[in-house]
Amino acid sequence: MWTWFEREVIDRGRLPLFLALLAFVVTFLITRLITRMIRSGRGPFRDRISSSGIHVHHAVPGVLILIVGAFAGISTDGDPWGTAIAALLVGAGTSLVLDEFALLLRLDDVYWSEEGRVSVEIVALAAACLGLAIVSANPFQVDEGETLAITIVTTVVVFGWHLLCIVVCVAKRKYRIAVLGAFVPMLALFSSLRLARPNSHWANRFYSDHKRERARRRSERYDKRFGDRLTWAFDFVGGHPDEQRDRGGVVLPSDASESPEPTESV
Repeated sequence: MWTWFEREVIDRGRLPLFLALLAFVVTFLITRLITRMIRSGRGPFRDRISSSGIHVHHAVPGVLILIVGAFAGISTDGDPWGTAIAALLVGAGTSLVLDEFALLLRLDDVYWSEEGRVSVEIVALAAACLGLAIVSANPFQVDEGETLAITIVTTVVVFGWHLLCIVVCVAKRKYRIAVLGAFVPMLALFSSLRLARPNSHWANRFYSDHKRERARRRSERYDKRFGDRLTWAFDFVGGHPDEQRDRGGVVLPSDASESPEPTESV
């Protein structure tokens, strides 16, 4: 095992990527453990709110750690210890930020709602991409009989097309398939050609009402067959969403996305 690690990671200069992935995963698991303990009222942790009524979400220290790691990374001047520390900071900071991706996307506290599941899915996608970068071959390695120009063009076309398929899957709100597609290019290609989720950005932008209805029926069939299994896996890691949540003093279903209508005082 160590021989493989030394040959494939250290000798190929991918130790910083590995350290970033390690910090990313460990930080995410610890963060979810702490937030689930706070949610259940167990352990020494509490949901802290400042005297001014501001709740500091962990994405805030995540941004600060990420900034420190980024500046440290560009100022190490090749020092291995400095690079390693910067990689750990970048991995930990990125994990804290992406763990609240849904909150940043909607500018609403949806951490424990149905909408908050997207944070776990984005974290899984980011971890998959990091893992793929670590274990993949060097795209700019020139084989015998090939020129550097041909190698670069081939790499840009192949990896560019693969990345495009993953981006399309994300735009079609197929986050879980995008995670698997990062390792299985044909799966990403096949899924990117299939119908999008009916409430995805892709469907809202490009689909007619008739095609969106087709997408809705297909999504229902897919969720009936596979949805419970995949949902269970993500809930096991990230925690089960609340059935109801409080927004603006009004209790809403967990899948509500619109702000409640204001009531007029008499």
